[in-house]
Amino acid sequence: MDALSTNGLEATSQLNEESPLISAVTCFLNVGQFLEESIKSVLAQNYPNWELILVDDGSSDNSGEIAKRFSDQYPNIHLYQHEGHVNKGLSASRNLAISKASGEMLAFLDGDDIWTPDFLSNAFQIKKQQQVPFYCERTKYWHTWKFPERFDTDNPVGTTENKIYSPPELMSVLYPLGIGSSPTICSLLVDKKTLEKHGGFDDSFKGMYEDQVFLSKIYLNEKVYISSSCYNIYRQRGDSLVYTARSEGTYLKSREFFLDWLERYMKRSGVKDKMLNGLLRKALFPFRYPKVYYLVELLPKKIDRKMKRLFKKLN
Repeated sequence: MDALSTNGLEATSQLNEESPLISAVTCFLNVGQFLEESIKSVLAQNYPNWELILVDDGSSDNSGEIAKRFSDQYPNIHLYQHEGHVNKGLSASRNLAISKASGEMLAFLDGDDIWTPDFLSNAFQIKKQQQVPFYCERTKYWHTWKFPERFDTDNPVGTTENKIYSPPELMSVLYPLGIGSSPTICSLLVDKKTLEKHGGFDDSFKGMYEDQVFLSKIYLNEKVYISSSCYNIYRQRGDSLVYTARSEGTYLKSREFFLDWLERYMKRSGVKDKMLNGLLRKALFPFRYPKVYYLVELLPKKIDRKMKRLFKKLN
C-alpha cells in the first residue's frame, strides 16, 4: 500500500471518529411543493458526514419523482417506500427509515420543513460536549413563506434552556401533560441505539401524537439536553396535521388515544412519580368522567360568562 493510500485511510478514520455518520430522515406524503427545498437544506449542511433516508409514504403527487431524482444523483441519499406503495403513516415510515439508517445518530426533517446549514454540526457538537443521548433546540416558526406581512418567531422549548434534564423531569413540564411547549421533530438529534432500545415510534399512531409517543419514551427514560440554538425552520401550513385535526374535530379523540397509551406505558414501566401520575389523571378526567367534568369545570364557566354578559347589558 502506497503512502497516498495510507494517508487516505487515516483521513477517513479521523473523519469517522470526529464526525460520525448522521442519518437524516425525511418521510413524506404529497409535499411536492416543498420537498426539493427540504432536501436541498440537507445538501447544504456543513457537517461533513451524513446520509439522507427518504421514505415515500404512498404519495400520489410528484413527491416520489422529486425524491428519486435526488437519490439517483447523490450516493448518500436513499429512497424507500412501503411494499405496494401504501400509506402507513408517519410512525411506520419513520420506523422503516430507522431500520435502513446506517448512522450512529438520527435527525428527523419533515418534507415541508428545512434546516439552516449549521443544524447538524451545531447539534452534534453540543450533544458531544454534553454527553447525552438526546438533543433538542428551539424552532423558528416560518410564517413568511406564505404571508410576507407576518413575522417569523423563534419558539423555545417550554422550560429552561441550555440545561440537561434527567428522567422524568420533562414529562411533567412539557406538553402534552405540562404547559411548556414541546420540541418539534425537526429540532432533534438522537442516538440510534437509544431509539432502538425504546422501540422507536409506535405504528398505531399514524399522524397526531406520533411524535409525542416517541418523546414520552425519551422523557421517561433518558437524559435530554435542551439548547437555545435555533437552526431548524418549521413551515406553518393551514393543512398540517394539527390544523386539520382541530378543524375536523378529531383532535380530542387523538388526545384520548394518546393518553390511554401513556397510562399503559407508565404502568408497564413502573413510573411511581406522584406529580406525574397526578397530571395524567387530570388529563384523563374529561374523557373518563365527561358528565362530572361538564358539571364541575365547563358548566360554571358557561354560567360565569352568561352572568358577565347580563351585567354588561344592565350597566
